[in-house]
Amino acid sequence: MLSFNDLGRVMFIGVGATAVMDAWLLTLDRTGQPFSGFGLIGRWIGHMARGRFVHASIARAERLRGESALGWATHYAVGVIYAGLLVLTPGLHWLERPALWPALVFGLLTVVAPFCLMQPAMGAGFAAARTPRPGANRLRSLGNHIVFGAGLYLSALALEGIRS
Repeated sequence: MLSFNDLGRVMFIGVGATAVMDAWLLTLDRTGQPFSGFGLIGRWIGHMARGRFVHASIARAERLRGESALGWATHYAVGVIYAGLLVLTPGLHWLERPALWPALVFGLLTVVAPFCLMQPAMGAGFAAARTPRPGANRLRSLGNHIVFGAGLYLSALALEGIRS
């Protein structure tokens, strides 16, 4: 079971890893690979509160007030949840001695959620199959989630440095 102290560490790692991923996305955006933020995720979550879970195209769904803020908050909350799952997978000892490979593998595994849940529910199809460039979108998703995994490790190392 996670103690209050462990929960704080997990939150730090999750927020840090998500910020690393966002820095990566902004870097890609500056090199010509557009990043539109997480507003569409906020729109999807917002429509869930209204009982609608699946869309033919989330981009064409009714815009919602505050969808961008909701999307960013959801993005960071999921990052913290994933950090908690990572810590629970190898055990709490990972917090004391973070290792790169479990974090990278876990980060890669987190791509299952967008491929199997989010993209189909938002109208992009399984693993972005209904997008104009499914192969490129899949590779980008895989890369983003590997970067998230690296962020989990780097954030855990930074936390250890702060605690030392």
